[in-house]
Amino acid sequence: MTGKETFGDLKKLAVSLLENPYNQTEIERIIDQIHVHFQEITKITGFDLNIEHLAAVPTAKGKALGLNYAAQCLLDYKRTTRFLKAIVYAIRDKQKVYPNELIHVFYAGCGPYAPFVTLVAHFFKPEEVNFSLLDINKNALESSKNLISTLGLEDYIQEFYLADAVTFKVPNPNTFHILISETLDALLYRECYVPIVFNLLPQFNKNITLIPENVQINLKLLAKPNKDSDCLEEDAGTILDVRKAISSYTGDSNILSQLPEKIVNLKSMNIDRYKSTLIETQVHIYNDIWLYRNESSLTLPLEIMLEQPFLKSSIVFTYHLEPEVELKCRFQ
Repeated sequence: MTGKETFGDLKKLAVSLLENPYNQTEIERIIDQIHVHFQEITKITGFDLNIEHLAAVPTAKGKALGLNYAAQCLLDYKRTTRFLKAIVYAIRDKQKVYPNELIHVFYAGCGPYAPFVTLVAHFFKPEEVNFSLLDINKNALESSKNLISTLGLEDYIQEFYLADAVTFKVPNPNTFHILISETLDALLYRECYVPIVFNLLPQFNKNITLIPENVQINLKLLAKPNKDSDCLEEDAGTILDVRKAISSYTGDSNILSQLPEKIVNLKSMNIDRYKSTLIETQVHIYNDIWLYRNESSLTLPLEIMLEQPFLKSSIVFTYHLEPEVELKCRFQ
């Protein structure tokens, strides 16, 4: 199949994906077909055992996914569908605000498939939108270049950057309308979304649209079930709100090693009635588009059992950026 024929097939598949957001069986079929096209061009399947494709890439803070895992993100079906929908809608919304203006998108962490160029471009003309792509992994960036070239999408590209998004200084940041950084995992573990956003977001103008808009880590308390009810769940507050953390921080993000501790006071709660805590991730992608618990690998929750009698008075959460990016908690 020629690049032109593949482009035509991908355009049909991308349009179908956007038009069929609720039929999960159809969504999976479409994305599987897209994956076949991508792997045929890039020779990256996401499942081979080449050590070069498996290894994560260290960044200034956290780690970037290896080629295989980055490629597999495409097959996180609801994640791919909702991000595609969000980015297309965000570009269209920017076109309304800036009519007849070229919309500039900065895409940090594009991976080997650059799906939010290679799928999104089909909905626009090159004179309507262009993309600047960044990745820390040389092989991922070369793969995305090859894919974009084979599909004939070069006119949509402003620049490719081989760099660490955690420390990168964006040339002419005020020209951009949208920032994409889909560089995260459940509980914001290991990957670089938080340090990337801490670095990049303040560089752009105040009207920049960030996708995902925000990520929250929330705490739930699960009550012991009884014969009259199922296991009850109660909200115990937000552990981390990334956008609030960024807006309240005024220092140098390069020397930031951890975020302020979050202390949850248990004294005011009847803790004996709870069997466990549940830590969950909610991803606010754009406007009313979210990923909720268990809808994606990004939103898998962590349950921590409470051994009774529970004698501690509080839970202390700390989100570390060094030496590893991870959320830690302790009871005290």
